[in-house]
Order: sequence, then C-alpha cells, then structure tokens
Amino acid sequence: MKTVILARDAYGLGKHRFNSGMLDFAKHHGFQLKVCRPYRAKTKGKVERFNRYLRYSFYNPLASRLKSAGLTLDVQTANMEVLKWLKETANQRVHGTTKEVPLERLERERSTLQPLGLPYRGDVSLARCVKEPEIKAPEWAPHNPLQHPLSVYDRILEAA
Repeated sequence: MKTVILARDAYGLGKHRFNSGMLDFAKHHGFQLKVCRPYRAKTKGKVERFNRYLRYSFYNPLASRLKSAGLTLDVQTANMEVLKWLKETANQRVHGTTKEVPLERLERERSTLQPLGLPYRGDVSLARCVKEPEIKAPEWAPHNPLQHPLSVYDRILEAA
C-alpha cells in the first residue's frame, strides 16, 4: 500500500521507509511490517481475492437491493449491514482454502491467540498518510542523512 510503504530500499536492499504512523501502530501491537514483492500474484492475490469476494458477496447485492428501493448505499448503512453479512454469510460458508467454516475455526483457535492489548490511540488515518508524514529513521540507518530535508529545497526554490 502506498500509504504504508513510502520508499522501497530507502536505507539499503530490503530496508524500506514506512509511514511513521503505521510503524507506531505495528510497534504498539507487537508485530513487524513485512513487504511482499510488487505484482506477485502468489502473495498479493490472497488480499485481492478477499476484496473481490467482499465486493461480489456483500457490496454489490446490498447496493442493488437499496437501489431498487430508490436508496443509495452510505457508510452508516454498510456498517450496519456488514455485521449481519458476516454472521449469516461470510463466517458460515466453507472456506475454499481451509475447507472449514471460519466461525468454527476461530472458536477452535481462540485459546491460542494472543491478547490484543490496549487500544491504539495514535493517528493512522488516511489524511495523515496523504500529508507529508514525519519520517523516523530506523535504528540501523546512518546518522548522516543521504539528502537534505525538503525545507532546504523549498528555500532554494524560493530564492530562485
């Protein structure tokens, strides 16, 4: 996602520059960000396949039903309807890969899951990602930056 990874190999091969909000979120919840290769269907297709399932199993039928009633789909309606869809459809089907019902598998695995911990209070909103994010260099990054801060370039342009 462009809102999560700002530059690939920014600090060397395999050492990427991430959005500081996402790094903070990952640190808070105790996981590390892992980047898959771009355009690699074997890893990225798993995410894309779920998006397709969500669209064709939930979004399109709901939008069609509302449209036939003369209504348009909004965020509040979608949020209310998605819980019903999860309970009645998504979590009750036999999953194509695992060949198990997701709700039954979750109940079986619940005892091995780690606790979620305290809620994250940081800001990982899209608005923060679109603005120029505050970039924190990883511990292994050199102390001397490879380029000047962007403000230096702004001053040069203003002087010209």
